[in-house]
Amino acid sequence: MIYLVTGGAGFIGSHIVEELLRRGQHVRVLDNFSTGKRENLDSAVTLAERGQKTEDGAQSSVLSRLEVIEGDIRDMVVVGKATQGVHYVLHQAALPSVQRSVLDPMASNDVNVTGTLNLLVAARDAKVKRFVFASSSSVYGNTPTLPKDESMQTQPLSPYAVSKLAAERYCIAFRQVYDMPTVCIRYFNVFGPRQDPTSHYSAVIPKFITSMLRGEPPTIYGDGLQSRDFTYVANVVNANLLACERDEAIGHAMNVACGERYTLLDLHRDLISMTGTSVAPTFGDARPGDVKHSMAAIGLAASKLGYQPIVSWMEGLKRTVEWYSGGG
Repeated sequence: MIYLVTGGAGFIGSHIVEELLRRGQHVRVLDNFSTGKRENLDSAVTLAERGQKTEDGAQSSVLSRLEVIEGDIRDMVVVGKATQGVHYVLHQAALPSVQRSVLDPMASNDVNVTGTLNLLVAARDAKVKRFVFASSSSVYGNTPTLPKDESMQTQPLSPYAVSKLAAERYCIAFRQVYDMPTVCIRYFNVFGPRQDPTSHYSAVIPKFITSMLRGEPPTIYGDGLQSRDFTYVANVVNANLLACERDEAIGHAMNVACGERYTLLDLHRDLISMTGTSVAPTFGDARPGDVKHSMAAIGLAASKLGYQPIVSWMEGLKRTVEWYSGGG
């Protein structure tokens, strides 16, 4: 089987690539390297080589099973080439960040909506066995009800959230109109090794960890009481691969998270313990488009995917701190 991982040089995508290679699968990556990094793929290959064995115990060739296409999902010619002969599409490519979308909503729409539509058309024509789309918890917006479950009305607050919801709707429409096997997974604040802490739009956990390891105060936007269902990357990798296997998941959009929530002050407290530092945070104004609280109901994913978190919050945070400390 051949798996296409769009955005495969990115944070989440490279972890999916790593696990597929470890399992002996053939992987094609489509990435324009605007945010993805070649070193992420190098790391994925190295770790897959360590972990993957053939049945007789001999080391198999990982690089021979990896193909990289440098190109943009907005280019239909490139997308057509990338999907040719593919059995499964794991669509991770996106222009991330709520704040980036607030500054440039046109770019978010172009990549996240039009790019996804390009892939859906190409995947339909290639007759893929499954199209798995990486959506976002941001589609729920600031609805006060917790946990967020899939029956709730979506209320996206940012152009990024709107783009993810629109792409979800395209996936569901392709299921209904073309009988295409699509699955949408709503990620909740994924974190782990290889997440870039240097970008202005980086997620909070890598920024906190790297700042504190340098002895610098992390910045909290708002009062620090905003809460998130932080989800270690191995959990979403597992969900993506389950989505390729479970027919019950077809046609659904479902949450993938841990079903727990922690505030940014909780995060800071736990990182003090893990990093051995005592750096107090600084506080800034809350950012437009950010939701206050987020926590997932994961019953639908449990039912349709057989999904359960395989790495807890504390274990995931421990592994992440170790990686940024140079021990990964």
